Amino acid sequence: MADPTAPNNPPDPTGRQTGFLTVMTTTDSETKARKLARGAIEGRLAACAQISAPVTSVYRWDDAVEASQEWQVLFKTAEARYDALAAYLLDAHDYDTPEIIATPITRGAAGYLSWVAEETS
Repeated sequence: MADPTAPNNPPDPTGRQTGFLTVMTTTDSETKARKLARGAIEGRLAACAQISAPVTSVYRWDDAVEASQEWQVLFKTAEARYDALAAYLLDAHDYDTPEIIATPITRGAAGYLSWVAEETS
């Protein structure tokens, strides 16, 4: 069996090598954040979604500097589920250009990562 703490290569329950990601998006209300999170979990696109808020985002949009309150949603998922998760977020999100950013999990507890693999399979 492969080393479950090896960078970005922990095994899933079948023993295949797979990577894991955290994927972040933001939205303008807690209700919308909960809906995005629940849909991803129900669809097994992510094992867990954490909602943090409010955060203040400052950005340029339509040639103006804007500031708004947003709720961050951080999903934990298998790398193999990224395309499906991103497609879901693009479809379910009401922003014209939603933030969808994936960051590799380079290390993690073997039991937790096995759970993520199981919940997203």
